[in-house]
Amino acid sequence: MTVKGVISDMDGVMLDSEKLYVRFWCEAAQSYGFPMERRHALGIRSMARPFAVAKLQGWFGESFDYDAVRSKRRELMDSYIRANGIEAKDGAEELLRWLKQNGYAVALATATAVDLATAYLEQTGLLPYFDVICSARQVPHGKPAPDIYLYAAAQLGLAPEECIALEDSTNGVRSAAAAGCKTVLVPDLDNPEAEVRSLLYATAENLSAVKTLLTKAADSL
Repeated sequence: MTVKGVISDMDGVMLDSEKLYVRFWCEAAQSYGFPMERRHALGIRSMARPFAVAKLQGWFGESFDYDAVRSKRRELMDSYIRANGIEAKDGAEELLRWLKQNGYAVALATATAVDLATAYLEQTGLLPYFDVICSARQVPHGKPAPDIYLYAAAQLGLAPEECIALEDSTNGVRSAAAAGCKTVLVPDLDNPEAEVRSLLYATAENLSAVKTLLTKAADSL
């Protein structure tokens, strides 16, 4: 089936923000006395609240107050971004411009609230390239459930099978693949390819490689 749309995760794919989530999840948890490390923060990337709570309490015990720690993480991260801004990933604008020039519909599928995601994309100059912004807050179940990708495809007026999904995390890959999207892993802070290889359409080492992948796919039709 011809690829007509691209649905992308935000953090770690379009924005170089995943490193901030990792840093400030750890700092927030440690401020409450929980020895959270980078590997723990990576383990909950893109994960919906019920799954994240279970995982974090499995690591640190039932006294881990997800809402309190998350609130502290947001406070720390928001303060950092107000002072330092947020950056797009290398090649993000180039890819998005190329997608629009070549007639692809483009959606965002993120765990972040729509208003905050919109603000981040506006700050980095990426907002005009997206046809729709979709948040896990708009669907019954967040990643790794398929809901957000099903919703994003529907908002574009496309079948999931007509969409390439760009993801950097295990939870995101599982979500997109379960929805039926052609899922492309674009690794960021780690590379979970071995864990999710059977679910992938392809792996792209960076966003420039996504353009090459789509060009080859179009040429093969």
